[in-house]
Amino acid sequence: MNFIHLLTLLRKVKIRSFKKGELLISEGCTKTEIFFIRKGLVRGFHTPSSGDEVTFQLYPETYLFTNIHSLLFDGTSKFSYEALEPTKAYVIDHADFIKVTSQNANLSELSQKFMGKRVIRQAFQRIESFVLLSPEERYLKYVQDFPNVVNRAPDKYIANVLGITPVSLSRIRSRIATRKA
Repeated sequence: MNFIHLLTLLRKVKIRSFKKGELLISEGCTKTEIFFIRKGLVRGFHTPSSGDEVTFQLYPETYLFTNIHSLLFDGTSKFSYEALEPTKAYVIDHADFIKVTSQNANLSELSQKFMGKRVIRQAFQRIESFVLLSPEERYLKYVQDFPNVVNRAPDKYIANVLGITPVSLSRIRSRIATRKA
C-alpha cells in the first residue's frame, strides 16, 4: 500500500463532535459525507407527512452511514440522522474518498470491501431479519448484535427498528423475563 495515498486519505478525514439532538444529515439535503461513528449513538429516521417519526436504524460505535440517496441516485436525503447522545465521528466527503482511494489499487480494494460490502451487508441483514424472523427472534438477535444499544436508546426507537410497537416490545421482554425466571 502506498503510504502517501494513505496519508492523503487520512488528511481528508475530519473528527467532528455532535451534541445530543443535533442533526448530522437532514431530510431533503444533498450532503455526500460519510460518517463513521467513533463514540456515541445516532438514529436514522424519516418523518412522513403524518408527522410521526419512524426510526429505521440506530448506529452505535464502529458503524457508518451516509446520505445514500445523494450518492447513488443524485437525489436528496429521504432520511434524517440525529445524535441521540454526544457523538464523535470520523467524517470524509465521498468525492474526496473516491478520488484518493481510486489512485491506489490497495486503497481502492479496501474501500470497496469496507464501504460497499459493509453497507450492503447492513441492509441485507435488516431485510433478512424481517423476512426470516419473528418479532421476538428479531429482538433477541438485536440484543445479541447490539447489547449496549438497548440500554442507550428509548424503547420507542428500538421498537421502530424492530418493526413493532412499544407495547409489543414490552410484551416480548416480559415473556423472555418470565422464561428466564
